[in-house]
Amino acid sequence: MKIEINSVVSVNYTLTEKANGAPVEQTSKEHPFVFIFGNGGLLEDFENNLRDKKAGDTFDFFIEHTRGYGVRDEQHVVMIPVEAFTGEDGKFDAENVKVGVTLPMQDNEGNRLYGKVVDITAESVKMDFNHPLAGTDLHFVGEILAVRAATADEIAHGHVHGEHGHHH
Repeated sequence: MKIEINSVVSVNYTLTEKANGAPVEQTSKEHPFVFIFGNGGLLEDFENNLRDKKAGDTFDFFIEHTRGYGVRDEQHVVMIPVEAFTGEDGKFDAENVKVGVTLPMQDNEGNRLYGKVVDITAESVKMDFNHPLAGTDLHFVGEILAVRAATADEIAHGHVHGEHGHHH
């Protein structure tokens, strides 16, 4: 079966940065990446490069950052007053708020977003809300492990059920 809309696809791949080959993510045959093709949850160019492939086919392609996770935007690096990170006791949460840690946050409209702590001063915490791969050209190399038709329940729920998928 070829990969098409509403196919459940299992892939094993290595993702690296195009510029320097630095590793980003690695799956395995024992722990593949399994998804429903065409439901809008993945990078468009990732799916376009897999369309019409079948189990056993290999792939090797690049996705430019403008088609991936976008351009890095310095306006998404912000200073937040340290008071926003104090506990009920009024003390700064030094146990959880550390340079290099990614924290769940909410914007003014209550939308959840994640920011990486870049710097901490006595007055503020500098956080980067860019996607971790913003500005990075991506290189995917891998193999299609399996392709099957998604069930009606999987399509309705928007995710894969069973082995390597979601269990209800």
